[in-house]
Amino acid sequence: MPGGGTTARRGATPPTAPAPASEQPQPAAPLPARATADTSHPPTDGYALAGTALGLRGIPYRNGGSDPTGFDCSGFTQYVFAQFGIALPREVREQFRVGKAVKPDALAAGDIVFFTTTDPGPSHVAIAIGGDEFVHAPSSTGVVRVEHLSSSYWSPRYLGARRVN
Repeated sequence: MPGGGTTARRGATPPTAPAPASEQPQPAAPLPARATADTSHPPTDGYALAGTALGLRGIPYRNGGSDPTGFDCSGFTQYVFAQFGIALPREVREQFRVGKAVKPDALAAGDIVFFTTTDPGPSHVAIAIGGDEFVHAPSSTGVVRVEHLSSSYWSPRYLGARRVN
């Protein structure tokens, strides 16, 4: 062909035309949810966890309770995390062993915080909601409520925090 061009074949698709839909690249399928949590940085859904926990304020304490009819401290944390597909053990001491330890200055919403109250070691658990506050199911005479980590009662009893989400 003059000028060094190529001969177009009848029925051929020009190279600049889009490929038929059946040949178009398809978006990748969504990745499956991780079975284990990434605990290397503050949780992306920590505020959602805190919001869910705050939505349960006013529910009465119930020894052994783990649903919205009544909570004890570890039943409360277990229930809130379950709403996000995160399984926590039932007992405070077992919850203290999951996830990754968090230094007090790195505490973020959604972290679980532990206190030594009735027994040596972890005997009470709550959920950090940001700043100096946490939400928990406090005692047989209380309801789910917000407290300050720096309060004269809780500060000396603070034991540590874990990031599990």
